Amino acid sequence: MIKSVFSFLFIIFCLTGCSTLAPDYSRPDAPVPDTWPQGEAYENTQAVSEVVKIPELSRQEFFTDEHLQKIIEMALNNNRDLRLAALNVEKARALYGVARAELAPVVNAMATGKKESTPGIIFGDIGKDIGSLRTETYSVGLGIAAWEMDFFGRIRSLKDQALEEYLATDEARRSAQIALVAEVARVYLTLGADRENFKLARSTLETQQAAYDLIRRQYDVGVATELDLCRAQIPVDSARGDVARFARMVAQDENALTLLAGTVVPEELLPVDLASIHPPKEIFPGLSSAALLNRPDIMAAEHQLKGAYAFIGAARAAFFPRISLTTSIGTTSDELSGLFGSGSGTWSFTPLITIPIFDARTWAAYRVSKAQKEIALTQYEKTIQTAFKEVADTLAVQGTVDQQVSAQQSLTNAVADTYRLSNKRYTKGIDSYLGVLDAQRSLYGAQQGLISLRLAKLANQIRFYAVLGGGGE
Repeated sequence: MIKSVFSFLFIIFCLTGCSTLAPDYSRPDAPVPDTWPQGEAYENTQAVSEVVKIPELSRQEFFTDEHLQKIIEMALNNNRDLRLAALNVEKARALYGVARAELAPVVNAMATGKKESTPGIIFGDIGKDIGSLRTETYSVGLGIAAWEMDFFGRIRSLKDQALEEYLATDEARRSAQIALVAEVARVYLTLGADRENFKLARSTLETQQAAYDLIRRQYDVGVATELDLCRAQIPVDSARGDVARFARMVAQDENALTLLAGTVVPEELLPVDLASIHPPKEIFPGLSSAALLNRPDIMAAEHQLKGAYAFIGAARAAFFPRISLTTSIGTTSDELSGLFGSGSGTWSFTPLITIPIFDARTWAAYRVSKAQKEIALTQYEKTIQTAFKEVADTLAVQGTVDQQVSAQQSLTNAVADTYRLSNKRYTKGIDSYLGVLDAQRSLYGAQQGLISLRLAKLANQIRFYAVLGGGGE
């Protein structure tokens, strides 16, 4: 009998492995052009033989600065946000295990013992002479309680949905890792640029202070006017303010880098200035925008869409009958020593079928599942469009930033020559100090602009790598 029951359960378990009622999934067409944008801003972004396509480049190859590589590794090992993302993956995987386990019956071992004394008087005249009636019952067995046999795939659809949630969460972890790597590199570059600006501000302060001291001595002997002295004071105070401002920014950059790394970053790993940082490798996104489909956020959105398809299958299965089974096998006896004797075996088999007749919640849940699929589809398409826009923006910067840097470098050189000549003309008494002041102010601004553009170029390379889905594993 026991063998027959287990054989029956095995057959039922196999029958419940049928397909679900979820609609067949096919990847939607990407709502973006097949190729990257064209135009004047993108002329310098065409494929060149020496640049590397993103799938061929690992994170270690892309970041050529050894100090930055070490800080990135520190962040990957210690950053709390990334750790939370990894823990969320573990949670989603465990929830998937719970959903998958619903397909298998839960077998419980049961043991009971019962002693009962019943007064004989309740049996009427028959029980007057027997006093009280005492009974003992002992039983041991295995049982399955209310196991739903998933003929129409409701539980399997929920299991598939949990799987897609788990996969989407894992892609979200990858996306968080890419964002972390890019942010560490960006803050590292910003720290280098701010330290360079800090050195420039201090150098400018020293130069202006020396000029002020010279004019002060000239004023004391009557060679320079009071107006020249006041004008010389202006760049000194301005430079003092910039020194304090950049000192604060450097400290804030270091604090941000410490937070991202999850631990204190040794001073020897920090950049001296922007020029000391080894630039990352040049990359090219490839000819087709289909490369975006490998971005973790897009893959996560697609898993969410697949999960919505599975939820429709669960909602559809709710319209069909549910069949559940409660069964048990074991042994029972009125004596504890007789539990395993011959003739003490027991079994029970209780199938239950529930046929939905009217339940407005079922129809509402089905409408919810269809709306959820449309929401997931729209989010998937929006994620692709956002990714395309991010890549197009970085391509536009890549196509124009070299021209900006070149123009700014030429401007800085020209302004430096103007400052040198203006200062010479002033010392010879040909021009007033106003010309020197204007030239110095222009030179200082041009030097700061050049640092900002060099930072923008390097930061755009890192952003380019991130928006194409690199920087992860």
